Amino acid sequence: MNRIDRLHAILTHLQSKKRVTAQEIADRFEISLRTVYRDVKALDESGVPVIGEAGTGYSIMEGYRLPPLMFTQEEAAALVLGAMLAEEWTDDSVRKNLDTALFKIKAVLRSTDKDHMDLLAEHVKILRPRMAFEEDSTSSQHMVGLQKAIVEKRVIFIHYCANYNDSITERFVEPIGLCYYSGSWHVIGWCRLRKDYRDFRLDRIKRLQIKDEGFESKSHQSLQQYIKSMITTSDLKEVVVKFQKTAVPYLHSQKYYYGFVRQEDDGNYVRMYFLTSYFENFARWLLMASNAVIVESPESLIAIMKDFAEKLHLHYK
Repeated sequence: MNRIDRLHAILTHLQSKKRVTAQEIADRFEISLRTVYRDVKALDESGVPVIGEAGTGYSIMEGYRLPPLMFTQEEAAALVLGAMLAEEWTDDSVRKNLDTALFKIKAVLRSTDKDHMDLLAEHVKILRPRMAFEEDSTSSQHMVGLQKAIVEKRVIFIHYCANYNDSITERFVEPIGLCYYSGSWHVIGWCRLRKDYRDFRLDRIKRLQIKDEGFESKSHQSLQQYIKSMITTSDLKEVVVKFQKTAVPYLHSQKYYYGFVRQEDDGNYVRMYFLTSYFENFARWLLMASNAVIVESPESLIAIMKDFAEKLHLHYK
């Protein structure tokens, strides 16, 4: 990237955030801090009102705006792919806003780029794993509301359906963030009922109300801190199973939802290693492979599989 393009890109970056540090600019454009200082000075000398605050970073004077920027064809294509992913992996509340946003983006594109976006959309299809369709059968409509509550630091009131017994509980939650894993969106927050941080799957939230009451974010850990603590303190145990090679193709991507880590060849079998804390759910998944799977460890999972097998035998006998 030449200097003119870099200066323009730095200005765009400064306009995209309230405050940007010199180190952040250096990391993004792979330049030294000394070059950052020279580039920011050049912007200031060209008439761009850059405000520098020691220890906090740079910002653009309020009210200063450049005319609407044109997207390159590659940027427009990236937006199409991002939008198609979002359409499949978010809920209807986000999709509606996404559609209007794309129309606005198309409005500023050149005619050739509009044609390029339309043709690309016709030749790309995002398919979710079958399990994702099953889990999302009662699609959540709460993502937009939750985003608003998180940013504005407002308490939410939810009716939540527990997975283990389908009971509905009422919770007041102070949300700290959204996280996507195991094929579902989750809101993480401080649950006043349990007096601890809890993880709520969005598709199990039957009712959501954003309260006028706010909360202090300083009293909570960040989403990143929560995720780090969840990984380090979770009660995960290693599971080792062998699948007959003829059965492996039928696993598709399901294995990733059950904590798949790695695999190795073992003659007519493939030995797979998993990390999970839900042995009963894991055992139910293994039943689909019938006698094409062998549980090697732990013993507690083997006992669960034997129990399930005996119950099935008695049921059909």
